Amino acid sequence: MKAAKEKDHPDYHMIKVVMTDGTEYETRSCWGKEGDVMRLDVDPKNHPAWQGGTQKVVEKQQLKKFEGRFGSFLSGGMGDDDKKAEKK
Repeated sequence: MKAAKEKDHPDYHMIKVVMTDGTEYETRSCWGKEGDVMRLDVDPKNHPAWQGGTQKVVEKQQLKKFEGRFGSFLSGGMGDDDKKAEKK
């Protein structure tokens, strides 16, 4: 087996990540160069997927549409298609 060449591996180095609320942390990354600062536009503190995203789905009636088609797997209910098949 050949030894791994140095150029085959990414150059990991320390960078600073700044969250949308200003909090910072350091991590190893191959992004940028040593000491660069990555400022996030989207993170778990402001993205709908982490901040009430399901509430927005409910507001758009998408949850009702989903449950009508597939059933409510959270409560064990059946969808409309399952009910029709069961009646036959």
